[in-house]
Amino acid sequence: MTYAYARGAVTLLALAALTATHAQPAVAAEPREPWVRAWGANAGGQLGNGTTADRQTPAAVQGLARASVRELSGGGNNTANAFAVALLADGTVQSWGGNLAGQLGDGTTVNRPFPAAVAGLSGVTEVAAGFQAAYAVRGGRVLAWGDNTYGQLGDGGTTSATRPVRVQSLDKVRDVAAGCQHAVALREDGTVWTWGRAHSGQLGLGDTTDRKTPQRVPGLTDVVEIASGCNHALARLADGTVRAWGYNAQGQLGNDSTEVGPSPVEVHQLDGVARIHGCGYHSFAVLDGGSVRAWGWNGHGQLGDGSTTSRTTPVPVPGLDEVTDMAGGWGHTVAARSDGSVLAWGENAAGQLGDATTTSSSTPVTALPAGSGATRVSTPITGKSSYAY
Repeated sequence: MTYAYARGAVTLLALAALTATHAQPAVAAEPREPWVRAWGANAGGQLGNGTTADRQTPAAVQGLARASVRELSGGGNNTANAFAVALLADGTVQSWGGNLAGQLGDGTTVNRPFPAAVAGLSGVTEVAAGFQAAYAVRGGRVLAWGDNTYGQLGDGGTTSATRPVRVQSLDKVRDVAAGCQHAVALREDGTVWTWGRAHSGQLGLGDTTDRKTPQRVPGLTDVVEIASGCNHALARLADGTVRAWGYNAQGQLGNDSTEVGPSPVEVHQLDGVARIHGCGYHSFAVLDGGSVRAWGWNGHGQLGDGSTTSRTTPVPVPGLDEVTDMAGGWGHTVAARSDGSVLAWGENAAGQLGDATTTSSSTPVTALPAGSGATRVSTPITGKSSYAY
């Protein structure tokens, strides 16, 4: 399929092509077409295809080529607040979807169902999207915009911002992760800092007191990777073990307990971990050998182990290997594999599994075939949408 462009905007010809293919199954599209793909719930325009109609199969995000995207992060849920931010190869950021709290960073609170630049942002190296707030790392500093009810913008106040503001007292940041209403930052020295809402202990500071500026998580050193779920967070240490803290009603902390953990605890039965992935209310670890472990809430089969039983310690995900990226929303999970295929499992009411149905599955189904070119995936933090790029 060929799309026509004029000065970076999708022309009427391209819009007509996208509309015409809206109801077509995934097999009708070229597996290697170059666009970022999105599917599932779309009430806020979070699929970026110019509409607010849900999709059961992957479709192109308008004007956003996969090769130009360094990182994409979905935020919100399945309502009109869902949105996404994308970091481009040139260090600029684009956003689209719901904008009820200014989370698109464009100075307005008007939803937009197609990507446009977050004005004034350049030189960005990382992005993350929370429930109604977004974050960007630039020059080792963190910028934030959107909802600030619980201090999740980290600027010392609780006033929402429709343009990026600077997170206070934090520099030399390598990465940032976003929960529903809190944020986690990893500094170059291997320490972890958090701010925002803390009602479930998700800041890891030993209490449930909200923080309006970043605070260091005690006892965490030599951290090489961070991830966040809605109200829990994860850290991978240099020795290949994982720490978790926060909400734990369904075993999200993986420590054979369902008690809230306001301070980091070690995830049981995990070592040799290569990557971690925090999802809405569940989590995954990819081991050095390529196998995958899952734990947390599993009410819709989102752990992929063939059951709907929640797990308080990590369990293997059968048949899942060669994973290059994973992400999970409220009740579903998506994974990209090294052959370019994208798999999905869990809840599917809005078509977020991408298999042209609304039937849930506790084992992986194919959203994009091998050779699609996709190597990365994302979902809104508690949503019913999926992205592949």
